[in-house]
Amino acid sequence: MTQGEIAVGEELRLDSQVCFALYAASRAVTRLYRPLLDPLGLTYPQYLVMLVLWERGSVAVKELGAALDLDSGTLSPLLKRLEANGLLTRSRSAEDERSVRVELTDDGVALRERAADIPRSLACAIGWDPAELVEFRTRLRELTAVIGEEH
Repeated sequence: MTQGEIAVGEELRLDSQVCFALYAASRAVTRLYRPLLDPLGLTYPQYLVMLVLWERGSVAVKELGAALDLDSGTLSPLLKRLEANGLLTRSRSAEDERSVRVELTDDGVALRERAADIPRSLACAIGWDPAELVEFRTRLRELTAVIGEEH
């Protein structure tokens, strides 16, 4: 048996599953974010919403959902909480009342500066050099693309 192969009979062990390794890694990374986001008053999903808004500015809820791969039932409570915290506003489009636009408030824009060190802090917490993180992110995106194409 070569390195990396799974022995016969080991295929159904939990720690042989790619899905579990991805799940555990995702949960661990999300936990790493908590102490970085707490001072900003953000949860991890709220931080993802803010990242899109800091990058794109005003967006339609539908566009935001597509960027985050979230349905409106999951996204709406996040937006309501961020709006209640004064970080964004939601308004109906004048051209199409079915479309709701999301826009940062001044406080939401200002929060970006306070969040600027989070990616660097996370990289330090993981202990990988920047090139390793870029390679890992690239491989994860390739995996996502392959799975998306097949299903």
